[in-house]
Amino acid sequence: MTDPSPAAALAPVLVIGANGYLGSHVVRRLVEDGREVRVMVREGANTVGIDDLDVQRYLGDIWDEDVLTAAMTGVEVIYYCVVDTRGWLRDPSPLFRTNVDGTRHVLDIASRPEIAAGLRKFVFTSSYATVGRQRGKVATEADIADERGLTPYVRSRVQAEKLVLQYASERGLPAVAMCVSTTYGGTDWGRTPHGAIIAGAAFGKLPFVMSGIELEAVGVNDAARALILAAEKGRVGERYLISEKMISNAEVARIAAEEAGVPPPARSIPLPLTYLLATIGTIKGRLRRTDERLSLASLRLMRAEAPVDCSKAVRELGWQPTPVEDSIREAARFWMGLRDARRAQKSS
Repeated sequence: MTDPSPAAALAPVLVIGANGYLGSHVVRRLVEDGREVRVMVREGANTVGIDDLDVQRYLGDIWDEDVLTAAMTGVEVIYYCVVDTRGWLRDPSPLFRTNVDGTRHVLDIASRPEIAAGLRKFVFTSSYATVGRQRGKVATEADIADERGLTPYVRSRVQAEKLVLQYASERGLPAVAMCVSTTYGGTDWGRTPHGAIIAGAAFGKLPFVMSGIELEAVGVNDAARALILAAEKGRVGERYLISEKMISNAEVARIAAEEAGVPPPARSIPLPLTYLLATIGTIKGRLRRTDERLSLASLRLMRAEAPVDCSKAVRELGWQPTPVEDSIREAARFWMGLRDARRAQKSS
């Protein structure tokens, strides 16, 4: 009889929010590593990103105590990938309910003695927006965002991350916070907002780009690998910045169009005009009581105030990201392949 592989001898791991963009890539990397993986997804959620994987499913949301308890019992790592990213909501209360109150509920259950006893790491997906950034300065994990003046969405992310680190320091939960930047890559089945820009550029249907918009970015597979490395090597109570570089919105569109073999968007909107349109969107939302995707709050999320330094993740986790440009090209190929497959299906 042969000895079992090291991976097979390990306790299972759990990914909460496994159907999301980053969560599904974390699941895929874990399965490829030979791990026994449990996933927790909401009833009726779109799980196309993980449907081909051999995983154990637990159906329920983050408020379902019985399902959470069952899914967590006996696992050695919990990857928490749940977040409400709708920064454009006029009423921000859903953001705080999911991102803060929901996180607290999960942390309370994970901290129970019968679960915490076997838990080696709680890997929390945070955002690079929680890091304090100032123009002219490179930000690090030591820079803490001041909640004053932040948009509701960013405040909810800051408060959630503080909760996680508080549970680590006060309750002994073996948690680390991963401050992940904007993720690009393939298999974007949920069509994330940044994925929609790539799709539009690849299809030649993006009428313009907004100049002056830059974001910290990272390939989604590299971000997923960073979370897995954090489970192995991350120091409890620490936060890690996960980003490959800062890249402009125009450059993302150009790379995607080039990969698709179509001209890039010919027009660009200057930043002052973008602010004017965002102001109009904000006023429109207030008057009509609607959620406008382009508003002053959402525009602030699109503008990176300063670059970030990810050397801590490289140094401590052994993380080595690939150029994000490669992930943008991968995303363009995904959208083109999906379009071609749908066309073939219609013509058959």
